[in-house]
Amino acid sequence: MTTAYWCMLVAIFLPYVFTGLAKFRGDFGPKQNHNPREFLEGLQGSRKRAHWAQQNSFEVTPAFLAAVLVAQMVGTLPQATLDCLAIAWVASRLLFGICYIADWATLRSLVWFAGMGLIAAMFIMSA
Repeated sequence: MTTAYWCMLVAIFLPYVFTGLAKFRGDFGPKQNHNPREFLEGLQGSRKRAHWAQQNSFEVTPAFLAAVLVAQMVGTLPQATLDCLAIAWVASRLLFGICYIADWATLRSLVWFAGMGLIAAMFIMSA
C-alpha cells in the first residue's frame, strides 16, 4: 500500500482527533453522549473551535480522498510526488486544527488555502 493511501486513512480519522479535543477536555459528563450535537454546539472558546475544526475536516476530506484516488488511477504523477503531496496535506490539516483551536485566524486561513492548493496540485499534476 502506498504512503498516499495511508494518508487517506489518517485523513478519515483526523476529524475525530478534533472531536476528542472538543468533547474530552475540561468538564464533561455522561449526558454529553445523549445529545452530542447539542452538547458540541454549546461549547465555548477553544473547545468550540476544536468542534469547528472537526466540521471543516469532514467537509474537506472527500476532496482529498478523490484527489489521491484520481492521481493513483491516472498514474502519470510519480508515486513519490503523490506521497509527498499527501503527507503535506495531512500536515496542513494538523496545522489547520492547531491554528483553529488557538484562534490564529489569519494563519488558519493561509494553511487552509495551502491544503486546498495541495488538493488542486494532485489533480493538475496528474493531468
